[in-house]
Amino acid sequence: MNKNSSNIMALAPNTSNKRETICIFGTGDFGRALGHKMIQSGYPVVFGSRSTQKSSLIPKDAEVLSHAEAAQKAAIIIIAIQRQHYNFLTSLAEILHGKVLVDVSNNLKINQYPESNAEYLAQLVPGAKVVKAFNTVSAWALQSGTLDASRQALNNKTEPLNNTYVWLSDSYLALGILGFFLFVLLGITSLPSVSNNVNWREFRFVQSKLGYLTLILCTAHTLVYGGNRFLSPSSYRWYLPNAYMLSLIVPCIVLVVKLVLIFPCLDKPLTRIRQGWERNPQYS
Repeated sequence: MNKNSSNIMALAPNTSNKRETICIFGTGDFGRALGHKMIQSGYPVVFGSRSTQKSSLIPKDAEVLSHAEAAQKAAIIIIAIQRQHYNFLTSLAEILHGKVLVDVSNNLKINQYPESNAEYLAQLVPGAKVVKAFNTVSAWALQSGTLDASRQALNNKTEPLNNTYVWLSDSYLALGILGFFLFVLLGITSLPSVSNNVNWREFRFVQSKLGYLTLILCTAHTLVYGGNRFLSPSSYRWYLPNAYMLSLIVPCIVLVVKLVLIFPCLDKPLTRIRQGWERNPQYS
């Protein structure tokens, strides 16, 4: 109860003590959000804008005046406009003399200008006191309120990089892409219009050598997808393996048999048999 009541009181205006008027130059997203938050905190707010017509987006308790009129009503002026629009402030140098100018802007790039925006602002209005504030707060954070800001800070945790997971995910994608590419190549070479235009050696290389390479890549793709879940008892729900485990049975058997057959002690006799060799030839 105390926690909720403290958050509600933070949003309610404090009217017991009269607070100093705050002037905001700029009626954009950030200026409106900051003005709304200032009003909730009990500060009178006056906006300085090129157009004195009050929009429905402006907080209803705020006043919209010209830049000169708004600057005369406050000793603290928040400059919520972009740097390229600072030039009009030179005409208000006398009015801004001795006042506190709060620069809330950030540049889009590092070293975009020779000097910072606050330094540039101090050069345009040398008689004012320039400070930097609110440049690390977004308009969204101001509009969402303290409850949302607290929730964001609580959940904003930085987890350490898991190198094993990154390596597995990248390998999973790479093997899948390569295997799919070779699988499409095998399908294209199987078309009659393509197979009739290649010789037997080329066709045998594509269907045999590349075929086994495709099988190895696709099998490795599925193995990496499973990762260490093959050894985890929780993966065998109802004591049955998942579908990707069942799909590995036939490819793994084929690869194991092929690995056995490529040994020289078996490969040479089988090659001779395919070439027509007989152990006890009978001639008629």
